[in-house]
Amino acid sequence: MSSSLIRRNILPIALDAKAVSPVTAISGARQSGKTTLVHQLLKDSASRFVNLDDNSVRAAAQADPDGFADQYPEGTLAIDEIQRVPELLLSIKAALERNRKPGRFVITGSANLMQLPRNAESLAGRMQTINVNPLSQGEMLGVNEDFGRFAWELSESRQLPADSPVKRSEYFELATATRFPEIVDWAPRQQRRWLQNYIDLVISKDVSETFRLQHTDRIEPLLQLFAAQPASELVAANTARALNIPERSVPGYVSALKNVFLLRELPAWGNNITDRSIKKPKVSLVDPGIAAMLNGVSATGLELDISSALAGGTLEAFVVTELAKQQSWSEVDYQLRHWRDSRGNEVDVILQNPQREIVGLDVKATSSINNSHFKGLTTLRDKAGSCFKNGIVLYTGTKALPFGERLWALPISTLWQQS
Repeated sequence: MSSSLIRRNILPIALDAKAVSPVTAISGARQSGKTTLVHQLLKDSASRFVNLDDNSVRAAAQADPDGFADQYPEGTLAIDEIQRVPELLLSIKAALERNRKPGRFVITGSANLMQLPRNAESLAGRMQTINVNPLSQGEMLGVNEDFGRFAWELSESRQLPADSPVKRSEYFELATATRFPEIVDWAPRQQRRWLQNYIDLVISKDVSETFRLQHTDRIEPLLQLFAAQPASELVAANTARALNIPERSVPGYVSALKNVFLLRELPAWGNNITDRSIKKPKVSLVDPGIAAMLNGVSATGLELDISSALAGGTLEAFVVTELAKQQSWSEVDYQLRHWRDSRGNEVDVILQNPQREIVGLDVKATSSINNSHFKGLTTLRDKAGSCFKNGIVLYTGTKALPFGERLWALPISTLWQQS
């Protein structure tokens, strides 16, 4: 399969944004497909494309940011890797004062543009941001998947998927595979080399140069720690102790890793009912292949040690990653959270819509299921009351099964089998 033929599910959303917004920002990790998406956006329209990773282009932008931003008023100016010259955002604002037509600018950033140290302009009201992730499993299969919509409608529709053909061993293959478009077809050894070089590049160029973070030699050990404890709660004191670094420095490193899209944070969920909730986020790496490479683990090794925290956490992190990708195009506007109370009751993932309705998900590495696997979801259902729409255990078995009031067991592959 050629990655160049893969249709990105976010493309219609990006086209809609460009049609109405003066600035469309394409944001996401390096090599996640942002530039390819931009060229698809610019197809059949008057446009000019410039890349600030080019030394000469960057020098021109730094020398005359106002002139650079105003160089192509008759069409769309696409500026790749704008975090390299953050002052251009102010110049774009000035250019829009003179000409605010839709589609005036398309910009990309491999860092969170709103967190750039030198960024004094948010372009609020002028810019829509489109988040681009590495490929989803649905995109790999040519499916526009939407598990969020399916999960919210499950109790009403009761339309359960057919038996899944995916075996438990295949889930571990998926949960340790990289999804960067350029290398999905490469041999595993080539992928590992590319991923190591990728981490080195992001740390040296984006973390060090863009965010001016000191002691960047601590970044890779921090990533290795998070990779070894996938989908675990972030406790700054424990992290600092494990790496022998000051506790006060941990939030800065975590923030930088989030802002360059290497790390994903899953906030804790709670409302007035769940006053016993413990408010610590979970963290996981954004690409399963990076986590597996840093851990030095394989799918076979995880399956042989299926009862380990690493095996279960790896599958949980994979599920969170797939849901985070689908957020960008799902028909349901949802946020991702997790829940745990002081008594040890917990639910791995919570989807919450703007009406504060929730769907709870627990992820199990087991291929068989019983009532004990629903303990956390049952507790959450009783606490949340009418806000609780459905509770789902995603597992490595093959059958979709009802397990009581608003409770279901589904194969993990349901994530990408629903469109």
